[in-house]
Amino acid sequence: MNIVLLSGGSGKRLWPLSNDVRSKQFIKIFKTGEDKYESMVQRVYRQIKEVDPEATVTIATSKSQVSIIHNQLGENVGISVEPCRRDTFPAIALSAAYLHDVQKVSEEEAVVVCPVDPFVENEYFEAIEELSKRALVSDANLVLMGIEPTYPSEKYGYIIPESKDATSKVSMFKEKPTQDVAKQYIEQGALWNGGVFAFRLGYVLKRAHELIDFTDYQDLFQKYESLKKISFDYAVVEHEKLIEVMRFHGMWKDLGTWNTLTEAMESSNVGKAIFNENCANVHVLNELNVPVLCMGLKDVVVSASPEGILVSDKEQSSYIKPYVDEINQQIMFAEKSWGSFRVIDIENGSMTIKITLNPGHSMNYHSHQRRDEVWTVISGKGRTIVDGVEKEVKAGDVITMAAGCKHTIIADTELHVIEVQIGNDISVLDKKKHSLS
Repeated sequence: MNIVLLSGGSGKRLWPLSNDVRSKQFIKIFKTGEDKYESMVQRVYRQIKEVDPEATVTIATSKSQVSIIHNQLGENVGISVEPCRRDTFPAIALSAAYLHDVQKVSEEEAVVVCPVDPFVENEYFEAIEELSKRALVSDANLVLMGIEPTYPSEKYGYIIPESKDATSKVSMFKEKPTQDVAKQYIEQGALWNGGVFAFRLGYVLKRAHELIDFTDYQDLFQKYESLKKISFDYAVVEHEKLIEVMRFHGMWKDLGTWNTLTEAMESSNVGKAIFNENCANVHVLNELNVPVLCMGLKDVVVSASPEGILVSDKEQSSYIKPYVDEINQQIMFAEKSWGSFRVIDIENGSMTIKITLNPGHSMNYHSHQRRDEVWTVISGKGRTIVDGVEKEVKAGDVITMAAGCKHTIIADTELHVIEVQIGNDISVLDKKKHSLS
């Protein structure tokens, strides 16, 4: 089974746990053991591999998310990197070219495209496996999964099938309706459009070549920034006559807001929280190393992270985005392929960061032109390379790098470092990579 997971979005609806680098699919909220949690993308990836251990999984995403994907899923997952955002048709076309030219997937094989963040059980991916098989034998060029509605939602588009059979030709598509209109659709046997569809790889490659002038994956990647922004629905689905839909009866939730997300939580808190006996339907997600005390609250979500603190009525939390749009600040936490960083303090002329490096990983060998840096190792063992000179480091060691100095740090064990940046023009753009050879 070949699956492309579409991973995008700025994550503003789940602020302050999400930001431009860490969208909602990377937030670790699903409990897997004592004090252990997994994110949506980790959960989905695990479920796919449980259903089909041989599945080829490719994540279509922006370059800003590549590090966190490697951090959470390892180095072996396939990633189709979008140089910039160009909506779903260019993203899927690029992924198709990546599968064909890089992963060497045959044009005759089936590919399933789905969102990276549904809250589902394994039966969902068992249905996706059947969807993939159907795409290989069907006369239809596209086979969609339609979700059996549980209520007349105004949040989703609808697929109107020709019949109520398990698999049916599609009669029409409807945009997000009012609740009353949604009831009428459901009476006609309509299904939620969950953004899941399958096709033979050659079909989408052919459509891509018809709409975009390119030769292969590398050529399309180079031209990507010049492509027209257009959705897959507008570019392909609206013009396709041969479309089928398969019904899915199982559990499916879109955890796009704090309200829906907390419904899926197994406990009332992630992180340190205390509730008095007068609290009801209160959830706390706390990434700070301080306790959150809740007294007499009802139907409230509290979320605390280095990015900020949210205290909101659950229903009102759905309307968070325009307020978050007004917040413009340094990203305070991010997971990288080598570990993670958390900004501790920002002042005029300095910034202090706590860095965690995973065993066997290292930063890029790099330099800065407009700032000095000081590393203080607080735990673990590793090595630094400063202007080509390698040195072993341990807890208590202090390493000073002047502006222009080339440097990196390598973790032999898990390594915790306090980094102090000193300069009048501290910027993420002030970084030049170098080769160690």
